[in-house]
Amino acid sequence: MKVVGTVGLPGSGKGEAAEVAREMGVPVVTMGDVIRAACRNRGLDPAEHHGEVAQALRDEGGPAAVAERSLPHIRDALEDAEAVLVDGLRAPEEVARFEDAFGDAFVLVSVEAPFETRAKRLGERGRDATDIDREALREREERELGFGMGDVMDRADVTIENTGSLSAFRDRVREVLDDPVEAER
Repeated sequence: MKVVGTVGLPGSGKGEAAEVAREMGVPVVTMGDVIRAACRNRGLDPAEHHGEVAQALRDEGGPAAVAERSLPHIRDALEDAEAVLVDGLRAPEEVARFEDAFGDAFVLVSVEAPFETRAKRLGERGRDATDIDREALREREERELGFGMGDVMDRADVTIENTGSLSAFRDRVREVLDDPVEAER
């Protein structure tokens, strides 16, 4: 059994890493899905209230609340798979919760890329790259870093620099998913 958690700023490539995992048959649990479900349960549009509800969940249930709500999904996935990728860790308390739950089977992977690269990628997702609101992106990053994301990135077992080709990135993700312990070296 292995649980591979990913952390990274918006546009770094976490979603692409999750897609590689799915292609490999590795189930993916997206922590953002937990927040989107909480938005819907509160009658709120996830597109408009994601950050607000993420903070509310943490205020109500502590800094590890989103991780705690993700655990049943991870355990369910592990019933039929040897590995699970958990997409979107943000806080040190989330890492600690997963380490408590899975011990040495938990591996933390930081996916990283420079700001301008990430801004361009985010712009290309749905509109002209020049249309991306860089100030809004910086505000989003500050909010996520406020959850402790920088500390989580710093304590990662493996760092994947997503600055080269898509093919090279996907190969590195497959390598980490195949053997995260070996990939640390």
